[in-house]
Amino acid sequence: MNINDLRNLDPSNIGSWPGVIKALVLLLICAAVLGAGYYFVVQEQIASLERVQQTEGDLKDTFEVKQRKAANLEPLKQQLAEMKQSFGAMLRLLPDKTEIEGLLVDISQSGLAAGLEFELFKPKAEQPAEFYAVQPISMTVTGTYHEFGEFISAVAALPRIVTQHDLEIVPLGGAKDAPDVGSAAMRLRLNMVAKTYRYLDEAEIAAEAGKSKKGKKGKRR
Repeated sequence: MNINDLRNLDPSNIGSWPGVIKALVLLLICAAVLGAGYYFVVQEQIASLERVQQTEGDLKDTFEVKQRKAANLEPLKQQLAEMKQSFGAMLRLLPDKTEIEGLLVDISQSGLAAGLEFELFKPKAEQPAEFYAVQPISMTVTGTYHEFGEFISAVAALPRIVTQHDLEIVPLGGAKDAPDVGSAAMRLRLNMVAKTYRYLDEAEIAAEAGKSKKGKKGKRR
């Protein structure tokens, strides 16, 4: 077969072509069909498969995270229950509004029992916080160093929470007259702020939340 034979092929009568030519044309047609199929069908399916595999990997990661959370759910529930119990026990150490007056009496009685003389015992305005209020009490008492120790220990031993701040001890006659403030018989003056705490009831918490929201709106304006 030469080039002249190829030129003499009749496109309208493919059946008369030599077998080799027909086989070659058939191979070309098959290659074109396969190429078009890959380009239009298989390539898209491969991209879709890759997207599905990526989604599968993400779902596996999400499942593993949720599985770990589910495995820790019971210990977390137990821990939450313990925290609630502990919080309730701590909350019971905070007096309510009706117990504050009695607690103030207990603090003053502790000072008198220790032998101290009160020059000032002045409860200040409450300072509301999230779920509790702070009740500061300014105090000035006179006595000896050891009497102060007994008073502070007695206050710390009260069944309600009372913290002591800004303690200042000075000799009654001035620091220059008696530098040894640890002397057993020396009369001293103690200035301090005691703070006790009470929990707010639901109405008070709601009122404080309302004040906080109004304050934030005012700042934005």
